Amino acid sequence: MAGHNATKRRPRAGSIQESLQKIETDPSHHVVGGFTPQTPIASNSPTPPNGVANGKRKRAVEGAQGDTPSSGGFLADLCSLQWVVVPESSFKMLMIPVILWANWSIMAPFVAPDLPNPFAPLLFISHYIPTSAPDDPRYQKGYNDFLFIIYYVVVWSFIRQLITLKTFRPIARYFGIRKEAKLDRFGEQGYAWLYWGFFGVWGVRIMAQQKTWWYNTQWFWLDYPQWQMKPELKCYYLVQFSYWLQQLIVLTMGLEKPRKDFKELVIHHIVTLWLIGWSYLVNHTLMGNAVFVSMDIPDTFLAFSKLLNYLGSPLKIVAFGVFTCVWTYFRHYLNLVMLWSVWYEFDLLPEHTRQWNPPEGVWMAGWLQYQIFIPILILQVLNLFWYFLILRIIYKAVLAPSQLTDDRSDDEDDGDDDDDDDDSKDE
Repeated sequence: MAGHNATKRRPRAGSIQESLQKIETDPSHHVVGGFTPQTPIASNSPTPPNGVANGKRKRAVEGAQGDTPSSGGFLADLCSLQWVVVPESSFKMLMIPVILWANWSIMAPFVAPDLPNPFAPLLFISHYIPTSAPDDPRYQKGYNDFLFIIYYVVVWSFIRQLITLKTFRPIARYFGIRKEAKLDRFGEQGYAWLYWGFFGVWGVRIMAQQKTWWYNTQWFWLDYPQWQMKPELKCYYLVQFSYWLQQLIVLTMGLEKPRKDFKELVIHHIVTLWLIGWSYLVNHTLMGNAVFVSMDIPDTFLAFSKLLNYLGSPLKIVAFGVFTCVWTYFRHYLNLVMLWSVWYEFDLLPEHTRQWNPPEGVWMAGWLQYQIFIPILILQVLNLFWYFLILRIIYKAVLAPSQLTDDRSDDEDDGDDDDDDDDSKDE
């Protein structure tokens, strides 16, 4: 019986090893995919035969013409949610409120000067606090925030496809990337680099205006409740929420080819939305800002190092080393600092705020400590899993540095050989 059990346990260990191998060699994986060996820009790969080359050039031209996802028409895209990935349709959707808002702003002063513009909540933050000082305006949360979030889901859908398809795909082709899958991944990482870079800087700017500057964690609690938000903080929060909601829609609706780490990404997006939503609801936005900064800055370095690796740049090793240090500090050290703060500094809350009393803007009943702690802990678990994969890459690179480069041409891997043979036969 013991021997029988032993034989059953061996495949399990093997299956774990196989799973890790699949993750590490999956080019579309969220964290490690971009660090698989890529073809250098000036590769010395052998020149393919004329027939194969012509076939590849023909497919490259067809791919360039078919970069934009097919549209069934505006109404069809609207009903099928295809507008999320068709930039022409999402642009039409986002322009409708802009035109209506502009028309109202022009005509209303002559017809109904006392009526507020009903389309303004879609474009701009709402719920200004009239009692706030004119030189220091403040905003509170309200139901019009849902309209703002929904509209900016459409905005992010357009921006994402515009940057991915119309900006970074041409850049990738210019540097010799031809395969459709790599063009997709390069475009995604280019968009991610711009997004996280912008919001990382914006998040640091907002934190610099608060008492919580650089994780002075006691003010997460001493300064509670934080319901009177500066306009910049409120806009930052809601735009971030709309971005993550748009990303979740793309994943869960299957509007793009799913990655092999699909489940990890869905969990990550749901937990992120959970954190954003709850921290906004219970007026705990300063800690939410700190969580955002701890995620956005390392993701900027992650995307940048992936871009260099896709291009085969000799700087990719340096970029990966810098990224690993930044990830370690932000995603682990600062994350653990915040977990420590939730667990040990929660009692710094003012006594009158330790109750569930929404009309007074205070929500910090005792059980909220766990509601804050658990999602941050889940993020840390996910981060540790990805960190393990990152360290394995470093370990393998040190033991086998030759794996950092790959002399195969960009079109010879990922199963293109059969297509090339067919094209050469046609020639």
